Amino acid sequence: MIRGAQIYAAIITIFEINLSLCRRGGRPNLRGPKAQARWITKAWRPSAAIPERLGCRISTSSLTTPFKPSDGKTYCLSLSLSLPLRVRNPHVPQWMQPSLRFTSFNAKCRSVSLFRILRSVVITKSVDGAYAAAGELICLLQAAAFLEVLHGALGIVPSGVLFPLMQWAGRTHFLLAIVRRISEIQESPSVFITFIAWCLSDVIRYLHYALNCLKCCPPWITYLRYTTFIVLYPLGIAPGEIWLMFQALPFIKKTGLYAGFFSSIPFNYYDFVRVLLLFYPFLWFKLYLHLFKQRRSKLGKRHEKKKN
Repeated sequence: MIRGAQIYAAIITIFEINLSLCRRGGRPNLRGPKAQARWITKAWRPSAAIPERLGCRISTSSLTTPFKPSDGKTYCLSLSLSLPLRVRNPHVPQWMQPSLRFTSFNAKCRSVSLFRILRSVVITKSVDGAYAAAGELICLLQAAAFLEVLHGALGIVPSGVLFPLMQWAGRTHFLLAIVRRISEIQESPSVFITFIAWCLSDVIRYLHYALNCLKCCPPWITYLRYTTFIVLYPLGIAPGEIWLMFQALPFIKKTGLYAGFFSSIPFNYYDFVRVLLLFYPFLWFKLYLHLFKQRRSKLGKRHEKKKN
């Protein structure tokens, strides 16, 4: 039987961040970094034998970005990600294979989005380039996230339909209908705040889903899944989505955004967004309470098992 540590090593997103110090104009020496930080412990580093034992194909992506701070020296920031794209494990039912691939792929893509945003901040020393760095990728991932709603409707995951649909609709409208269409607000710090909150929460969430498909989720991942939302969710909503939609109102009114679509309706898109901003906190609070209910359910069961 496959040990749990081997499964963790094959499924967990692996970050290796290297900072290499070089002379001006010199060639970056990635093999000899001066400082190295690892997101996982050495005990969980994957070996070449693990993919064969699990019967999975590991996909690895590497991103390298050189930048020159004020000291005139050249630094090179590199990140590598490894996730399984296809798992043929006898412990995973065949009907769960699509969900496992979807969640693994999303965890990897959200990690790449997060890296692109942080790379932009390091290079430009500003948070204004968050959309330019990863906006189109996040738009694509958000549109594809409708599969989560379908998974809930088909019973592949026990999440149901209503709350995933509410979250998907809110994010998709905010991102595709407003941020993507109004270039004047794409450099707002609220975009950076929203994207960071989304990426951090989604990396943890999809990683938790993938490990649950294999029925080997470690307790600390479950704790992060049902705890980090307490901070990240309000952070992405209040100074992120709500404030950015409020900033977009003058541009919506000035350009007559979606005037053709609302021509046969007795109100325009500007009025629609204003009404939506009034109801947004109440809809958000309903989702927020639902997440707390899930937290009590999941973490409460874990504490009861420890007591027994």
